[in-house]
Amino acid sequence: MATQTISAPAPADGSAPLKVRRKSPLAWAKQHVLLAVTFVVFVFMLLPNAVILWMSFNQPDGKFNYTWNKFSLDAWKNPCSNSTMCHSIGLSLEIGVVATIIATILGTMISFAMVRHRFKARSGINALLFLPMAAPEVVMGATLAALFFNTIGPGAMGFWTITIAHVMFCISYVVVTVKSRLAGMDPTLERAAEDLYATPTQTFMKVTLPLVAPGIGAAALLAFAISIDDYIITVFTAGNSETFPMYIFGSVQRAYPAQIDVIGSLMLLGTMTVIAVSQILNQMRTSRKK
Repeated sequence: MATQTISAPAPADGSAPLKVRRKSPLAWAKQHVLLAVTFVVFVFMLLPNAVILWMSFNQPDGKFNYTWNKFSLDAWKNPCSNSTMCHSIGLSLEIGVVATIIATILGTMISFAMVRHRFKARSGINALLFLPMAAPEVVMGATLAALFFNTIGPGAMGFWTITIAHVMFCISYVVVTVKSRLAGMDPTLERAAEDLYATPTQTFMKVTLPLVAPGIGAAALLAFAISIDDYIITVFTAGNSETFPMYIFGSVQRAYPAQIDVIGSLMLLGTMTVIAVSQILNQMRTSRKK
């Protein structure tokens, strides 16, 4: 159906009448289909988070918090009623922080080397960096388990073996994120600093690093989220240690308390708070520049 043109009544001064274009229903649908699809996708993505938050206020009738029974704040008042669960959360946070710091530092240096320098093994290293993301986690976990078994023994596996494994697959995500930021930088800004007699260190600290900082921060957040959420590789390299994802997997078979949903809700709210604060700071910086 084509767009219809409707002529308005002629003005009193005798000038030509205005033509008003009325869009057909099909044209209106084409313009609004993207908005509708985006809304549906966001609902699909956020609905599980909303269910977790809602079920954290439930008082389950039994060991499993799967069906709604009645509203209660008991889980929020005492989220660490199970000491094993809180210990696993602490272990996951420690591993996530250490692995994120190491992976972010190494990944950032690799990104600068890959973008700013040309060397013979550059293409090969670039291909190898994608292997941790492309290889199945089960294969990587089994390979790392065999490596640690034959080198340090199963009794020594724990915090550091998990951390090493997390650093290995987090580096790839850091490199990809920081490389995209470096590729989008304007090189004339660094040249301008050099023309103003800035030393290489001053140029890096006052020009390059502030421009790359958003990419490094995004890479660090991504690495932390991947580390704290990993189960498959962790279970192969944990030894006698138990992280939070491992605790949840074991709890599903025995009991699923509402405290697990409380911890998940706190993580969700913490992430939303960080995003909101970053957006506010960006808006404040933009308004100051104007």
